[in-house]
Amino acid sequence: MYILALVTQKGGSGKSTLSVGLAVAAMQRGERVALIEADAQGTISRWKGRREKPYPRVDCVTDPSEIEPVISRLKAEGVWLAIIDTAATNNALATRAIASADLCLIPARPSPADIEAAIPTLIATRRLDRRFAFILNQAPTRGGRLSEAATSLNSLGLLALPFIGQRNDHQDALGAGLGVTEYAPEGKASEEIAALWGWISERLIVESNDHGQAALKTAC
Repeated sequence: MYILALVTQKGGSGKSTLSVGLAVAAMQRGERVALIEADAQGTISRWKGRREKPYPRVDCVTDPSEIEPVISRLKAEGVWLAIIDTAATNNALATRAIASADLCLIPARPSPADIEAAIPTLIATRRLDRRFAFILNQAPTRGGRLSEAATSLNSLGLLALPFIGQRNDHQDALGAGLGVTEYAPEGKASEEIAALWGWISERLIVESNDHGQAALKTAC
């Protein structure tokens, strides 16, 4: 089972919306997916309450000690991907989520405040030796600010592609209990989220295989 963690201490960066969008996009490619809500704000739980479809399942955790048992249970049930949505803080629960993840995704809007706020999360992922990538989220469709933000994030580490634009479909989908790829499958927001999931899944699988081959060579 692969584990993604959406982490950053900056509020309003779009972690919950991205978590939902990526979970549904992965499901539409035939993967068995679960969401783990580690945010007391409860955005994903409320989304699930509006959702008529039974999947993805949502498990809520409120204490760091709860994450590993939930992950073990999901793995035993055959879940292929678990996505952890964390609160806008660098608390112990977020730290445990980072430590549990195969890949940490750090969303940032194209503003100096968001990029600066991502630094503590970046430090935590490096201290825990976790792989990570930035997601440039809620981005304007054009302009110098987007280019400057991308350059800044690239200088700090890997930047996921494509950038996710600031589009109403994301919030409308959340309000309808849907992923954006369900809500407006032909829209630009849907296209971007589907492409982002493709980028993420490729790195999860390829790098996991690389680590496995390296471990096998070491054992031999």
